[in-house]
Amino acid sequence: MAQSYDLVVIGAGPGGYVAAIRAAQQGKSVACIDKRGALGGTCLNVGCIPSKALLDSSELYEIASHRLGRHGISATGVSLDLPTMLKRKDGVVKSLTDGIAFLFKKNKVTAIHGSGKVLGSGKVEVTANDGTKSTLDAGAILLATGSEVAALPSLPFDGKQIVSSTEALSFDSVPKDLIVVGGGYIGLELGSVWARLGSKVKVVEFLPRILPLTDTEIAAMVQKSLTKQGMEFNLNTKVTGAKKVGNRVQVQAESDGKQVTFEGDRVLVAVGRRPNVAGLGLDEAGIKYDTKTLKIPVNDRFETNVKGVYALGDLTAGPMLAHKASEEGVAFADMLAGQYGHVNHATIPSVIYIWPEVSSVGLTEEQVKESGTEYRVGKFPFSASGRAKCMDETEGLVKILTNAKTDRVLGVHIFGARASDMIAECVTIMEFKGSAEDIARIVHSHPTLSESIGEAARVAWLGKAIHA
Repeated sequence: MAQSYDLVVIGAGPGGYVAAIRAAQQGKSVACIDKRGALGGTCLNVGCIPSKALLDSSELYEIASHRLGRHGISATGVSLDLPTMLKRKDGVVKSLTDGIAFLFKKNKVTAIHGSGKVLGSGKVEVTANDGTKSTLDAGAILLATGSEVAALPSLPFDGKQIVSSTEALSFDSVPKDLIVVGGGYIGLELGSVWARLGSKVKVVEFLPRILPLTDTEIAAMVQKSLTKQGMEFNLNTKVTGAKKVGNRVQVQAESDGKQVTFEGDRVLVAVGRRPNVAGLGLDEAGIKYDTKTLKIPVNDRFETNVKGVYALGDLTAGPMLAHKASEEGVAFADMLAGQYGHVNHATIPSVIYIWPEVSSVGLTEEQVKESGTEYRVGKFPFSASGRAKCMDETEGLVKILTNAKTDRVLGVHIFGARASDMIAECVTIMEFKGSAEDIARIVHSHPTLSESIGEAARVAWLGKAIHA
């Protein structure tokens, strides 16, 4: 007799594990299936967490090597111990994945290591990692398998010299020359890690700019900043192939009608991600999905066209971000329990963890222009911030876009130190349909970086800041 659960979740990433825990807290019996031995999905195992651990470690190395002198601190003999740095990264990952396993036990969520396939409404086939098969009865089925790295036919992965972001988290040595194919956030973040540790990083991007989804002004500032940090950018350049020459890789490309070649020890292909739908049995179960994007259409309750089968996170419309999936997991579980659930895709923040950091919420200036809305822009540079000067982190600015008639905040873009934390205030304001005046009249602690948000809001609201 098949085991029965109120909810069976396929995928234990940020969307799946959060939905499983929240549903269990709502009194549901829950099983969560995942192929990995460790819970947490791509984000915790080979994505968000290990990359941020390396970004923080490499930033400390950069500070110790080049920036402490300005603070009157003499540090000589600074050296890199890469194995220890990687071991620390792995330890951070293990502590968090173990934490999810603990939360599953605490909330009585059954973890199943294997793959899940939808057999139809109310039925899931489980193939355990040892190959044995079983069937689960499910009151509801949630698909939360996330996404996988997108490949380039002209640059097939070999896992050693031509690699994805996964392998780039664990290089056994610092590449002398690293070619990064793709100027999006993943390529820039991992490129930053290895550049700080000593690599000569060359970014090859097909489009005429980096960070295509980021506000154009901010993206231009980022490119200028990373160029000063030693990274090289080759835009409007299409990769056509590669060949190995000894221990090196030669990447062939086209730029302005000419053939160009880039040579490096390693090539990181970071051209995006695609929904991970392989093996879910979508066709057999009659679950509709876009054959080009692989996205699964859902209604406002996350339900697919097949009754009782739901999907969220990277499998569905919206940004492919861990926190988007997690909040959808909470909303889904609450609605499954007959309660209210809410995710506003218009106020989902994004962060790029280079240094200085980039964060944003809402519309870019280009999107506001395209909408035809009359708008105002308020900017405040970190160079005018007392706290930024104390930190020796004066690069960047806060940029706020508002409706010229109503003063309502339409978008906020921050390039600067700790932008990842600063954006939360702006998300809150936008979620409650607030205005630049609302931000300006909030008392911000002094001296803090967040004062820059208040000053930018004053510019958008009144046309003038106090301290600039």
